[in-house]
Amino acid sequence: MAGALHDGGVDPVKALSKRGGIARVRALAQDGVTRHGVRVALEARLIQRPARGWLCLPDTDALLRSAAEVGVVLTCVTVAKRHALWTDDIEVAHVGIRPNGSLLRAAEAHVHWAKPVIARDGDALEDQILNALVILAVCQPYEHGLAAWEGAMRRGLLDVEMLRGLSLPPDARRLLEDAQPYADEGTESVLLARLRRLRLDVPMYRQVVLCGRPVDLLIGERLVIQVDGGTHVGAQRAKDNEHDTLLALRGYHVIRITYGQLMDDWPRVQTLILTAIAQGLHRARR
Repeated sequence: MAGALHDGGVDPVKALSKRGGIARVRALAQDGVTRHGVRVALEARLIQRPARGWLCLPDTDALLRSAAEVGVVLTCVTVAKRHALWTDDIEVAHVGIRPNGSLLRAAEAHVHWAKPVIARDGDALEDQILNALVILAVCQPYEHGLAAWEGAMRRGLLDVEMLRGLSLPPDARRLLEDAQPYADEGTESVLLARLRRLRLDVPMYRQVVLCGRPVDLLIGERLVIQVDGGTHVGAQRAKDNEHDTLLALRGYHVIRITYGQLMDDWPRVQTLILTAIAQGLHRARR
């Protein structure tokens, strides 16, 4: 890159690396990248031009590159997934149209027209997590939204007190009031949301420590519900089985369900839990 920098300009490859691999030309110019440097780097195929006014590294994030090409900003469940928050399987990207975006070119994406709660950076290709989760609250079923919001709260991605001062749509306001930051993972949030809908006249406690380990849900005094993650094998399964045994020896009744049962066979799971409650298994022996 010596030829690109003979005029004293900043190396465009390094500048792009600092900006996540993709950026507007004007932003790079502010960083000290010159037109000459850009031209030489393009000719050497060290950088690429995904869309007018944008430059990127050859191995840049494919979703961000696509967002620049089409003129959209990633948002909703797509951003939640990129933050490793719990989301249901999504087949298409969820995006917001930028001022110069093309609805036609974004036809294969799920397009959101909602005005963001926090104004977007004009050069951003990915929405702020707060904007994304507010849009997700309206877009997705309540239980999926609860799982994502609780995961964000647990990891400190959402400032609850700041959110209370914002003008939020009703669905987001409901999640703000219902979400708890100590949920262990998304499946626990989905489980509790479904049981709440039944309006059971029994207390339910989350992440109660029993026999040295927290359980996903304690109903009443003795009924424990445990939800396995998508992968539950090997040493983890052995530890969980041992814990279930310890609980049983101390008078608890354990219902352990798989991820597949929770998401694909809920009516049967619901019947098992309601039957256990009807038999009084949630009550301590007197």
